[in-house]
Amino acid sequence: MSKREPILNLIPILSLQPTQLTVGMREVREKQKRWREHKPKKRAALLGRHMIPVVLGPDERHYVIDHHHLARALHEEGVKDVLVNVVADLGMVEPKSFWTVMEGRRWVYPYDAKGARHDYRKLPKTVADLKDDPFRSLAGELRRVGGFAKDTTPFSEFLWADFLRNRMSRKNVEVDFSKAIERALTFAKSQDAIYLPGWCGPVAE
Repeated sequence: MSKREPILNLIPILSLQPTQLTVGMREVREKQKRWREHKPKKRAALLGRHMIPVVLGPDERHYVIDHHHLARALHEEGVKDVLVNVVADLGMVEPKSFWTVMEGRRWVYPYDAKGARHDYRKLPKTVADLKDDPFRSLAGELRRVGGFAKDTTPFSEFLWADFLRNRMSRKNVEVDFSKAIERALTFAKSQDAIYLPGWCGPVAE
C-alpha cells in the first residue's frame, strides 16, 4: 500500500476564530517586518512551514489555539488564506459543553489587557479584532532576551504578562520599552517569579 499524502486546506484568515482576547501588537509588527524582508517564493515556503494549529468546533469553525500573533501579522500584510493543522476535532461535542472542554484542555485564555476574565462570548470573532496588550509584547521580548526560558505551558507568556502588569504601569511600557525591559529583567530573576513557567533566576544558596 502506498502512503497517504496529507491533505492541506487553505482557510481564509478572517474565518479563523481566536481563543484569546489580546495580542502584543509590538510583537505583531515585528513579525510583519520579518515577513516583508522575504521575497514572494520564500513567503510561500514560510506559509507551508508555519501552519496555524486549530481545533474544529461543533459549529465547523476553526478555533486558533496558537500563533495568534502570526495570523494577525499575515492579515495585516494582506495575506488572505493560511494553511491550518487540525489538532483536534471536537465536532461531536455539545455546543454548550464546547468551551468547558476547551478550557479543560487549556486551549482558551479569555482574559483582557487588564488581566480581567470575560465570558467566552466576548472573544473576538476574527484575528482582526484582537486587542493590544503591551504587557504581552513585554513578556515576549523578555523571553527573547533571556528573562525566562521557552516553556510548553499553554499561554505561558500571558502568565508572565500578568506578573509584570502587577509591578509596572502600562504608560511606562508604552513610553520607554527599552527601560521597561530592563526593569522586567530584574523582576524576572527575583524569587517572586519562581512559580512562573520557564523561570531561570538565580538559585538560592
